[in-house]
Amino acid sequence: MRFAPSISAVWAAASLWSSPASYRRAACRAFSVQSNSAASRLASSRLSSAHDDDVDTTSDNSTAWPTSKIRSTFISHFASLPTSPHPFIPSSPCVPLNDPTLLFANAGMNQFKPIFLGRAIPGTTLDGLKNAVNSQKCIRAGGKHNDLEDVGKDTYHHTFFEMLGSWSFGDYFKEEAIKWAWELLVDVYGIEEERLYATYFGGDESLGLEADIEARDFWLQYLPKERVLACDAKDNFWEMGDTGPCGPCSEIHYDRIGNRDASSLVNADDPDVIEIWNLVFIQFNRDESGSLNLLPQKHVDTGMGLERLCSLLQGKTSNYDIDSFRPIFAKMEELANVEPYGGLVGEADKTLRDTAYRAVADHARTLTFALADGAVPDNDGRGYVLRRILRRATRYGQQILKAEPGFFSKLIPVVVETFGEAYPELIENQANVIEIVKEEEQAFSTMLERGIKYFEEEVNDGKAKSVTGEKAFFLYDTLGFPIDLTELMASEAGMSLDMDGFNAEMEGQKQRSREARLAAKGLVGQRLELIAEQTAWLADEGIAVTDDSYKYDWDKTVDASVKAIFTSEGFLGEGEEAKEGDTVGLVLDKTSFYAEAGGQDTDLGTVSFEGGELFINDVQTYGGYILHSGVVSKGSIKVGSEVKCQVDYARRRDIAPNHSMTHVLNAALRNVLGDGCDQRGSQCNDEKLRFDFSYKSAMTVNELRDCEEYVRDTIQKNLPVTAKLMPLADAKAVPGVRAMFGEVYPDPVRVVTVGEDCSVEFCGGTHISNTAEAEAFVLTEETAVAKGIRRITALTRGAAAKAIEEGSKFEQLTSELEAVDADATSDLDKQAGGLRKELDGTEMSAALKAELRARIEVVQKKGIEANKRLLAGRVDRCLNDVQGVVEQAVADGKSSLVLNLDIGADSKASQKVIKAVQKIAPEMAFMGVSEEEPGSGGKILCFAIVPDLLLKSTGLNAGDWVKDVLSSVGGRGGGKPGSAQGQAPSCDDVDALIAKAESFAKGAVVAA
Repeated sequence: MRFAPSISAVWAAASLWSSPASYRRAACRAFSVQSNSAASRLASSRLSSAHDDDVDTTSDNSTAWPTSKIRSTFISHFASLPTSPHPFIPSSPCVPLNDPTLLFANAGMNQFKPIFLGRAIPGTTLDGLKNAVNSQKCIRAGGKHNDLEDVGKDTYHHTFFEMLGSWSFGDYFKEEAIKWAWELLVDVYGIEEERLYATYFGGDESLGLEADIEARDFWLQYLPKERVLACDAKDNFWEMGDTGPCGPCSEIHYDRIGNRDASSLVNADDPDVIEIWNLVFIQFNRDESGSLNLLPQKHVDTGMGLERLCSLLQGKTSNYDIDSFRPIFAKMEELANVEPYGGLVGEADKTLRDTAYRAVADHARTLTFALADGAVPDNDGRGYVLRRILRRATRYGQQILKAEPGFFSKLIPVVVETFGEAYPELIENQANVIEIVKEEEQAFSTMLERGIKYFEEEVNDGKAKSVTGEKAFFLYDTLGFPIDLTELMASEAGMSLDMDGFNAEMEGQKQRSREARLAAKGLVGQRLELIAEQTAWLADEGIAVTDDSYKYDWDKTVDASVKAIFTSEGFLGEGEEAKEGDTVGLVLDKTSFYAEAGGQDTDLGTVSFEGGELFINDVQTYGGYILHSGVVSKGSIKVGSEVKCQVDYARRRDIAPNHSMTHVLNAALRNVLGDGCDQRGSQCNDEKLRFDFSYKSAMTVNELRDCEEYVRDTIQKNLPVTAKLMPLADAKAVPGVRAMFGEVYPDPVRVVTVGEDCSVEFCGGTHISNTAEAEAFVLTEETAVAKGIRRITALTRGAAAKAIEEGSKFEQLTSELEAVDADATSDLDKQAGGLRKELDGTEMSAALKAELRARIEVVQKKGIEANKRLLAGRVDRCLNDVQGVVEQAVADGKSSLVLNLDIGADSKASQKVIKAVQKIAPEMAFMGVSEEEPGSGGKILCFAIVPDLLLKSTGLNAGDWVKDVLSSVGGRGGGKPGSAQGQAPSCDDVDALIAKAESFAKGAVVAA
């Protein structure tokens, strides 16, 4: 067995800054200095004292250098360079909707990965780009780079931050990068050069590399040699992993104190000698043998944290003291019911007040930016991370800062006002962000109270020193507490957390979930997935990406060759075979299978070869390589085998109309709801289609009906569905063209058109050729997915025809029910209830179902009102009968009486009977037995009263009486000695029950 390398040669991993060395630190060292060092503790103490005395340790320069000016100055510096003006590339969304390898954009170069990979889409902004500058919105919360748990505990960690970056893609190299960085810092920003230190790669024998003398000599043009320091590979050689692009880097450090030799404190985790910028020189490629080879093109990638730079230029020792945080703190202090922010950290912050202030301020920025970029809190992926962040802020605000529930949403306008000029999408989406946060905050407030109560009563009982994994998982799974919140509360209580136990509980749940998903999709065997390291191995082996142009053909068998075979243990080596029963993934040179993409389900089918066959149950694409996964049903297969691809076209014929109708549905929604509804996702398989879109409220019945009729009308018009490859620029200019939010499209792009003006969309899926092939359409459900996101489920072809038939059947049943005389039918309400229950469980038109449900409810109410009138008449007649029987019993000198009453087992009517009996015979014990429907054998009511005099003289107890009688028919009852009642679900012999009641009463009297 030959295994794929441990890490890819491409930059499509979950984070590109995967080594702990200097390049990662360049982006976040401002947020990751270890606070447990002696120097850090000293600085924390000094900072705390400064705030206690209300004196800053440095001058306030925020007026001269506000954040907005620092940001714009960086951009204009590189944009206006005379020899290599850098185009300004706006920040990509901090939610990378088209990059599944990232939860959030966590570095400035994320959007430039295709350039480094050599995969820039022709005709896009990145194609042919030689250099660039920007300030990237970054979030580090979840995934490999996760600063969430540290935020609030110190003055430099953030989950949201801005990364100032400049890039060269084969344009210039070390000399220019160092020169322009120096000019910006010293000549433009006015930083004292005596406080600056530069590091360079000092060489490494194990790497076979000499010191980067070239970078050193360039730095010596600006700094004395005692401030140009050689550092080892750990700090100054950036490698993405075991293979791939790499190179030396040069860090720029700043001494906050000044007037001293701080060279020994560089890279020593001293908070007063900080790294502010890192220049990475990507000049090598490491192959699988470990050899370093010069790249044909050399690149520069630099990163500098904006918040860190602001603290330096504004004379602050804390990132949270810079100007862009002040308005947020001011609003928080207004909402809090504790003392204002004091900047305390560590042991000095005993009440966690300032920790809470910092955490809430940071999280307000993160949520505002993420939600404005299209993310929504959810129970999975990035949505769950955002939900964790919001709940963490809510917990800190309510429990520590004593703010009222709902406080957090009031911070959003402050963030928008602070950053809206630089990022106008915040202004555009402010109302939606506030609405989402309000709803999430309200939902968690009640949960928070329950969780804190559970933690204090069941977890932190004063004896336990650790939170068990089981209890932590209960808080997470049942009460909605993120594990980091539980860990934080445990830490504050001086307890540890059994993470291994929690992970075991979590893994058990995930495994159950995975098995359920596989079963639901009909998959057999283990799900195989390629990650970056495997696609890199394929590229290194010279295997070309799969030619899948045949996926648009119908009823065609494609001959192909096996280029690689992947298993759960890696790729098969030369000569190795996959045998019957093995789960494998085939990489072919060409294929007719459609890989799952664009919301369309994968094709299924078979790959046959000499003497054998492989049933394909999953097809996925990874970096252009298409993996055909399945179980070998017979024979054996190896690399180089010739195969035949046979798609299950009958299944695809059910998928294609569903996909085409999502396009028509998209047009229908815009036609009915207006242009404010945008597609947010879709899923099409052979059973149904699902379409997610942005809209603030549930659709009305009329809107549902109008959308459904629009699609049906389009089907009836027999409109052609065509696909055409077009240059991206031309395609974008097509009137009315629609594109999925956050998608990056190739050039040329495939444009699918329905009719002349019905729908025009960018799409790579398989479609029908004419709308008539969809045959029928039924919109079965419209529901909420998340705040501001709605979901429609619909059917086409045979499934839709069946739903229409079901709708017609229920229309007939409803009409028949409406014609029933309520006063002549005692169970009309039950008939209506049964029909409604059956209706709710039937797949049919959502608009028709809502209409029929309303009609059935009217019938049900008619039946209930008729029953009330009927029961009232029965009760009146019963009371007249009871009066005569009781009077006779008194005349006969009876001390107790048991009667079968026709009051419909109604407890309110029983009280009327009791009052009538007590009025006539106040000293008589009485029991009433009533069937819901006389002679039905159904529900029965039993109630009894025993006067005080009789209770004392005989010991007859109403509660015991009712219990004894009902126990014989499986009922339950009870009450006080003088009054009790109960019920039984059924009784076949009421006369026997009455005889038992009479016997019990006589026995009590005789015993007395």
